[in-house]
Amino acid sequence: MRIERAEMNIRSRALAGAAVFVAALGSLGAYGQMASWMPDMTQQQTYTAHRSSSSDPTGANADYRVVGPGQTLTILDVDGPGMISHMWFTLNDSEKYSLKRIVLRMYWDGESSPSVETPIGDFFGLGNGTYYPWQSAVLSVGADHSLNSWFPMPYAKHARITITNEGQEALSNLYWNIDYRNDDRPLRAGTIYFHAEYRQAYPTHGWAKDWHSNGDPNINSRANLDGKDNYVWLEAKGHGQFVGVTMSVIQNQDDWWGEGDDMFFIDGATTPTIAGTGSEDYFLGAWGFGSPASYALHGSPVVGESVAGSRSSVYRFHLDLPIPFTKSIRATIEHGNANARSDNFSSVAYWYQSEPHDPLPPLPGVNDRLPALQFVGGPGSGKVH
Repeated sequence: MRIERAEMNIRSRALAGAAVFVAALGSLGAYGQMASWMPDMTQQQTYTAHRSSSSDPTGANADYRVVGPGQTLTILDVDGPGMISHMWFTLNDSEKYSLKRIVLRMYWDGESSPSVETPIGDFFGLGNGTYYPWQSAVLSVGADHSLNSWFPMPYAKHARITITNEGQEALSNLYWNIDYRNDDRPLRAGTIYFHAEYRQAYPTHGWAKDWHSNGDPNINSRANLDGKDNYVWLEAKGHGQFVGVTMSVIQNQDDWWGEGDDMFFIDGATTPTIAGTGSEDYFLGAWGFGSPASYALHGSPVVGESVAGSRSSVYRFHLDLPIPFTKSIRATIEHGNANARSDNFSSVAYWYQSEPHDPLPPLPGVNDRLPALQFVGGPGSGKVH
């Protein structure tokens, strides 16, 4: 894709976003895992509705918990069968980059290895450690630091969710509401479980060092057919389906970061089963991302300039067409054409799969997760913007 950004009419984008949102809701009934996400309002429901919350147990108004440094707090611990339909959090923490220091974990049916393990900010698309509002069909961040998830999360026997403070200071106010239902009948046969994992590359270790721009002939002429050195969003074994990714970028180099193609390798394929045409194309932008925007299934809530030090955040959800796998999946994206660039990528992949699952990659240490420019060479590296 070329780097120039075409101006877009704001009103047209808003109308298009509303249309996509309506279409996404309409498609959920056909999506097997999420068919029961939106109950039929005209039919009497047979489940019982429940909520786990930080409500003050004394009945007063201190409706929060304090989580000390190094402390893990269990915020949901319930038996099944059931399904979590909505989660809401808000945090009040003065420590810088607390969104990268607070870790969210989820465990299904008594497993010892979590199915979800990610800094809480990254789970909600805030991968650069700061708040900004955005909204989609399954995740949103409100203007006043409210964090919402509507991913359906079924469990047959048990569900447990924890919050761990890996910071140096106490998390002084943690508020939560987790809405779930208990059913009087087992989960439908073949139900697959929600998973999410965090990954990062600070930096992505591109091969190009002596270059001036993405247009250099040695950059554009390089081929990448096997995706071996791509940035990996997800690598999993079993059977299931990939439903989306949020990704944040800190540029260590000048020029446009988004020339890399997405590549999906399904069931052991050595060449891409699905191959894209550019990063902004995968995240459903065009000619760059223009102004910040968020829609039901895609968006770019943070749009940086094409200079070192800039930050961007993007997302894409495949609710219209989850990407299935029966043996394995490797979901990746290039960092620059043929992996030329050395920027900082961090991401959370969201998918559903059968249990048991392979252990998730080890979470990087808290200090390694904090956003920081890296000196990598190339245009603009080491400059302060």
